[in-house]
Amino acid sequence: MSSHPQPDRIDIDGLLADPATEIVVCCGSGGVGKTTTAAALALRAAERGRTVCVLTIDPARRLAQSLGLLELDNTPRPVVGIDDSAGGSLDAMMLDMKTTFDEVVEAHASPEKAAEILANPFYVALSSSFAGTQEYMAMEKLGQLHAQGRWDLIVVDTPPSRSALDFLDAPERLSSLLDGRFIKLLLAPARGPAKLLSAGFGIVTSALNKVLGAQVLTDMQTFIAAFDTLFGGFRQRAEATFSLLQARGTAFLVIAAPEPAAMREAAYFVERLAADDMPLAGLVVNRTHDENAAGVSAADAESASPRLAGGNAAQRRTAELLDVHAERMRLAERENRLRERFTAAHRNVEVVPVPALDTDVHDLDGLRSIGGFLGGPGAG
Repeated sequence: MSSHPQPDRIDIDGLLADPATEIVVCCGSGGVGKTTTAAALALRAAERGRTVCVLTIDPARRLAQSLGLLELDNTPRPVVGIDDSAGGSLDAMMLDMKTTFDEVVEAHASPEKAAEILANPFYVALSSSFAGTQEYMAMEKLGQLHAQGRWDLIVVDTPPSRSALDFLDAPERLSSLLDGRFIKLLLAPARGPAKLLSAGFGIVTSALNKVLGAQVLTDMQTFIAAFDTLFGGFRQRAEATFSLLQARGTAFLVIAAPEPAAMREAAYFVERLAADDMPLAGLVVNRTHDENAAGVSAADAESASPRLAGGNAAQRRTAELLDVHAERMRLAERENRLRERFTAAHRNVEVVPVPALDTDVHDLDGLRSIGGFLGGPGAG
């Protein structure tokens, strides 16, 4: 039995129904069910009358499958088969990092300048695989979706592990990049006076030529010179989205599994969000087991099993079932202790447990089941 009082349960339905809630961000470590939780939340909100878009940044295709779509891409697509009797709707999309970057360039540069940037080999590499680009473009896409005003709720699924919070650092990283001495050196010949082409810069250029090759350095300089006029806009939009994430209309849900590593990561996420003044709604613990579900304790099952194991066939089968039950109850006890330790350390964090299902979630009915558990006891 639990030795600590249970934490307050998150009012998920109240959160989703509140018109003031405009963005819900699901974050957590890998393999804990963020994608499924995000999809279930989005579906539940849509079927209760909200106009919803769910954005996944996870490259896994499970969200598309569970929503009955053949594929997701960078364009929000309507999900067919939802109950729209309350007037809601649901669109889903998956972040395409490079396409988003291309769209930003095309939207904020002249056609000639955009074409020059998009064709630049350094830009192609940067937009496809440069560290931090995915997180920054996630912020760009979230800002774009919110600015369109088509949806009154956006649910965001994030990448696995601690990188899920890297988008919080994107504005600072971008500022550091733009203000860096290396960028200024590379821009010097493009920006102007010949006196900037000092002997020192010549030495740097010579060294970089040897390391990168002359063509790569030329591509970098050409890209940065062409891109320079867009830098300020990038920083402004990133900082605006960061402010949006801190606003009252945003709610962060930390998603975890009842396992030691995942609960440690959940604690890290909770503390990091608090440090950045991000509005935390609470913790969702997926795939839990109830130690009181069958009314037979692990100790009772373990005591009865040996007495039946030597009996007839029916008694032996019962003994096997009792062994399985005892193992499940011990697992539930361990999970409960993990949740209690988390709660003892984070007393103000509301929690909602979601029980383990017998099968994987692969369709709308499965998502509705998850949504029902998220909504709470008796929720329809």
